[in-house]
Amino acid sequence: MIGAVVFDVGETLVDETREYGTWADWLGVPRHTFVSVFGATIAQGKDYREAFQVFRPGFDLTHERDARAQAGQPETYAEEDLYPDVRPALSNLRDQGIWVGIVGNQTVASGRILRSLKLPTDFVATSDDWGVAKPSHAFFEKIVEVAPYDAAQIVYVGDRLDNDIAPAKRVGMRTAFIQRGPWGWIQHDDPRVANLSDWKIHNLTDLPEIVAAENCRQPSHI
Repeated sequence: MIGAVVFDVGETLVDETREYGTWADWLGVPRHTFVSVFGATIAQGKDYREAFQVFRPGFDLTHERDARAQAGQPETYAEEDLYPDVRPALSNLRDQGIWVGIVGNQTVASGRILRSLKLPTDFVATSDDWGVAKPSHAFFEKIVEVAPYDAAQIVYVGDRLDNDIAPAKRVGMRTAFIQRGPWGWIQHDDPRVANLSDWKIHNLTDLPEIVAAENCRQPSHI
């Protein structure tokens, strides 16, 4: 049976449109131009951070995050940046008795924001909290360690084949690929998505029904 569902953050729970728009502003380039280069970088299978190098060679994301914070323009998001299906889906899963976690490649500051939103979850952590990031095997092993279920009873939900679906599958989790955000749309026709994801969804509110159906199929033990 499925006992736990764990969610990635960016483009799974949080719409990052505003965030990347502020990076374009910080770099002093038109937002449309930045987004176009960003998408092309992903489509070529490159690390998304290489998009920043196009506009500012030698760009260091960690340094620039600190510079933005010092300038009073930190990376941030809020309730209005959550996709509208987030709270209903998480609440429905919790109502089913499912253990719900949120764990993604995020900063400590992002973790504080997630916790302040008081989403209906049992656990929230970030890669910075753990000192290990996706797609590292150790990151997904850590999820199995903190969740009160075996890997085969955990579903990891994410928008990226490379960072979410493939590494979660390697540790024995079940996976749900959500087709939204730049990676979700660029990678959705990759045959590995069909091979490695147990489900391909377009909306998080699909998940509670999937989980309920899967768990109803399990034989009862009296």
